[in-house]
Amino acid sequence: MPQTFVMYRNCFSHHMARYKPQDRHSLLLPVILSEQIVPGSFAFALNYLVDHELDLSALDAQFKNDEVGASAYDPRVMLKIVLLAYSQGLISSRTIETACQRNVQFIAISGDSQPSHTHIAKFVATLSDQIKPLFGQVLMTCDAQGLIGRDMFAIDGVKLPSNASKERSGTHQELRHRADRLEQAADKILALHQAQDKQGSDDALEPKRQAQMEALRKEAARTREFLANKPQRKNRKGQELKTNITDPDSAKMATSKGVIQGYAAQAAVDSRHQIIVAADVIGSGSEQAMLLPMIAQSQPYRAEHTLITADAGYHSDANVGHLKDHNIPALIADNQMRGRDERFESQAKYKGKPDPLSEKKATGQPKEVKRFGPKDFEFNDDNTATCPAGNLMTSSGSIHKLASGLRYQTYTAREVDCKACKLSGQCLNGIPKPNDGRGRKVTRFEPKLKDPTNPSERMRQAIDSPKGRQLYSQRIGTVEPVFGNIRHNKRLTRLNHRGRAKVNTQWNLYCMVHNIEKLANNGYAR
Repeated sequence: MPQTFVMYRNCFSHHMARYKPQDRHSLLLPVILSEQIVPGSFAFALNYLVDHELDLSALDAQFKNDEVGASAYDPRVMLKIVLLAYSQGLISSRTIETACQRNVQFIAISGDSQPSHTHIAKFVATLSDQIKPLFGQVLMTCDAQGLIGRDMFAIDGVKLPSNASKERSGTHQELRHRADRLEQAADKILALHQAQDKQGSDDALEPKRQAQMEALRKEAARTREFLANKPQRKNRKGQELKTNITDPDSAKMATSKGVIQGYAAQAAVDSRHQIIVAADVIGSGSEQAMLLPMIAQSQPYRAEHTLITADAGYHSDANVGHLKDHNIPALIADNQMRGRDERFESQAKYKGKPDPLSEKKATGQPKEVKRFGPKDFEFNDDNTATCPAGNLMTSSGSIHKLASGLRYQTYTAREVDCKACKLSGQCLNGIPKPNDGRGRKVTRFEPKLKDPTNPSERMRQAIDSPKGRQLYSQRIGTVEPVFGNIRHNKRLTRLNHRGRAKVNTQWNLYCMVHNIEKLANNGYAR
């Protein structure tokens, strides 16, 4: 066996092909940096836009330094670096710093400036006052290239987690209770050590436990300082909202993947080429308050015929009334829109999970029995009704009236039918009086008379019409691909700043990246 193996090896090596040698160590290569920015690419469009289209005199004034001071990085270069990084899914300032040192495209576009991660982070943080003018200048270029159609602006939002701790969120009372518990936990560690001392142990408090106790007291003190200096956050109804110690501007919001601490990033998108014409953020799960500000921001690019579309999260009587008073064409969905649309009759089986914030139940709480309601009863024309079990219910025919003007009629079942009913455990919540000879009662309210002049009613009629449905159906295909591009292609899954101003800057920068990418894809600067 050994001899055979050696013969085989010799035979194999004799016939083995010879290849050129390969060197995988570092080499010094001649590189012309200007040739690394290829025409037709995002980097080329970005480079041309910043150098030839954008007026950065305000940034020049902000970063101007004395002749005797250390030289500053050119804000044009810094802007190019940040936008190029965001276009490639690089969000961390340290990752961007590494790219400026090793990535040929970053070295080329920055002129081998190599700013540190602190300079990059500081630059983004100081853009708050200049971000809207910069965003507007990019939009002007998009408009000059014919990329804004003005037929429809679709407004929507996406919830993004931010650089804030979800555990440090709550009402003032909840945060005060948390501070008490932190101090109790610190006291418990100290009490345990004192008990050991009484038993004759001379050991000092372990460094690990000492550090843990100090951290608990420090966190409790920080919480109490926050409560002393920050007023309660309240909504428009005067109800207290949860606040956050690490980022008071952020909010706890429910998403399809659970509860996050962050912001709802907003965008108004033109339907022709999906250019973002307005961008903003709000630290609240309710987006009603953002409809009118987003319309106002898009005003320079909106025509009289421009149709505004938004989902039910932006609907309110006040918003719809404002749109009517200012003659702004709009299709704003309401919460009952899908229920009125026969195309969504089977949507119940696809309904998402309950809102983990508003429908949260205590652990161990028994499951609530799903009971029948008036909608499960069939009401007949002869003053009778049929219950879900098939039993007949009768009414005197009298129509009663509430103080609000709402009219209703009551139907009563027979006691014998209710006692023998197998579905009694699921029946109406109202329990009939014992031995009164009557069974359960159900009330049918007459629908309110619709006022055709009411703005919300007019909006419902418009959105339920065939033309309204056809136009509104274009909304999701206009705005959702934009969020898909930013979240998945550009990998913005988390905002890494705190405070609404800084978060808004980062969101606007990503929206600028999206618009510049549209410019590059449509032949800009070729």
